[in-house]
Amino acid sequence: RNNFPVLAANSFRAMPNLVSLHLQHCQIREVAAGAFRGLKQLIYLYLSHNDIRVLRTGAFDDLSELTYLYLDHNKVTELPRGLLSPLVNLFILQLNNNKIRELRSGAFHGAKDLRWLYLSENSLSSLHPGTLDDVENLAKFYLDRNQLSSYPLAALSKLRVVEDLKLSHNPLKSIPDNAFQSFGRYLETLWLDNTNLEKFSDGAFLGVTTLKHVHLENNRLNQLPSSFPFDSLETLTLTNNPWKCTCQLRGLRRWLEAKTSRPDATCVSPAKFRGQHIRDTDAFRGCKFPTKRSKKAGRH
Repeated sequence: RNNFPVLAANSFRAMPNLVSLHLQHCQIREVAAGAFRGLKQLIYLYLSHNDIRVLRTGAFDDLSELTYLYLDHNKVTELPRGLLSPLVNLFILQLNNNKIRELRSGAFHGAKDLRWLYLSENSLSSLHPGTLDDVENLAKFYLDRNQLSSYPLAALSKLRVVEDLKLSHNPLKSIPDNAFQSFGRYLETLWLDNTNLEKFSDGAFLGVTTLKHVHLENNRLNQLPSSFPFDSLETLTLTNNPWKCTCQLRGLRRWLEAKTSRPDATCVSPAKFRGQHIRDTDAFRGCKFPTKRSKKAGRH
């Protein structure tokens, strides 16, 4: 543990062969332009658990080989345009547990190969359209524990290959049509737990074909949309939602019947079925379930 309030320009000029640099817990408050100048072979940079509030444009100049950048657990409030431009090989960017309130268009300019982006536990209330235009190859995107009050469709629609999207603990309330369509052929894991979620628009899951794991616990959902992709699904967490056990939920019932595990999901309404497990209740007795034969026939 050291104490470097300001990482000044040319701080590491005498160490051009460094590949990995650990600066955690150094009480750094500011990273000046040119702080890492000369470190053209650096691949790993750890700046976690400092007091960083200011990252000057030019702070990461010369770091063209940098692949892993850890800035988590600091007090960063913004990413100035051009900050990441030198980082053409950046693969993982950890920015969780900071104080970022806003990301402007161009914040990620230059980081075109970024694949994993962690923005958990910041203060983001929205994502502007265009924010993610420069990082359309993101595969893992964690936005949980922010203050997003609506699903940022315009920003996310620029992403193409997201496999793991985490939006837990945001006050979202609803998910719009075509929410995941731009990356629907890649999405495998979706975290929407603890989001005050009340409803999905009926076409929310249009274009989603590979989804395997969905987290929906601790919300206010009573139904699932007709576009919900049960066919590819392996795990689904459902607890603490006021499920309405009517025929609209019959797809969930059929999926539960086919599973050996027993997700704990119970009916809250209609009143006579309250407290009964969705998998076991008689609430669906009068519902028409499509037969597997007709389902296959529909694919030809």
